[in-house]
Amino acid sequence: MPVQFTVLASGSGGNASLLAAHGFGLLLDAGLGPRKLGLRLHAAGASWNRVHAVLLTHTHADHCRATIFRHLLRRSIPLYCHAQHHDELCQFGPIFGMLREQGLVCGYESGKSLHLAPGFVCRPLPLRHDSTATFGFRFEIADGLFGDQLALAYAADLGTWDLDLAEALADVDLLALEFNHDVDLEQDSGRLPWLIDRVLGDDGHLSNQHAAALLEEILRRSSCGRLRHLVQLHLSRDCNRPLLAAQAARALLAGLAPHVAVHTARQHEPSPTFALGCTHNGLTPSARRAVQRMRSGLSSIHVQPLLPGMEEFIVEARHREPL
Repeated sequence: MPVQFTVLASGSGGNASLLAAHGFGLLLDAGLGPRKLGLRLHAAGASWNRVHAVLLTHTHADHCRATIFRHLLRRSIPLYCHAQHHDELCQFGPIFGMLREQGLVCGYESGKSLHLAPGFVCRPLPLRHDSTATFGFRFEIADGLFGDQLALAYAADLGTWDLDLAEALADVDLLALEFNHDVDLEQDSGRLPWLIDRVLGDDGHLSNQHAAALLEEILRRSSCGRLRHLVQLHLSRDCNRPLLAAQAARALLAGLAPHVAVHTARQHEPSPTFALGCTHNGLTPSARRAVQRMRSGLSSIHVQPLLPGMEEFIVEARHREPL
């Protein structure tokens, strides 16, 4: 079964995504109420029965709703959060304390691998944002076909980035990244000056241009051809347009990775479900990379073109070669 990723909601009105693999469903943030989340899950072909844990990026209200705690307690769904989140989550009411008493609050640490389920590993990545302890995540999930790892990265709220973050987000099959605002629209928005300064600051949100620059650095540090999907997150309702965000990404990708599909997540409807690990033209992702390496090695000499079906045969034979 392929790894599946769906953005259920993205924006200042609420954020949540579903990552599913090996029968384990992980809800990334819960910025909508349980009923609305249930409707979004249903629209994506899932349900609360598919959710086995919730992983929190930070404590802003568009990423965690107080009403979700009672639902998690009722369904015995564990909540993964950082230790620095606890004090703020306690302010949501007594239910968070009840979750802790029932052993349903689990922790994670910056940069330390978190094993969520067999073959399902998460590495928290610290981000700069004006909230206590904000994180993105890198997921490594066992493919089970050729011994490869499928990888997905998620970074929804960050005001700036550095080379360490670009390195941590490199070499993934799907990248979900914030493209929050257009700088001109933000500056001309008529918002209060402190709010404009907050969004544009290093602890605010990524503009389309800054996100594209981060994407460029990620691609330069990645294996050629690995990234298949870019999912744009957390667009500002007032200070961005889906077309502007997509244009910023595609202008960069045109020269570096034109094969990457771009999808812009929305606030009021789920994204398509992205499946990683599926075959394409009869080949798995790892097999396609093996064919690409094989073709690269043969490119300097004249060879007879491979007959139909021989690529799969050669890939299989190469994987049977003794070490």
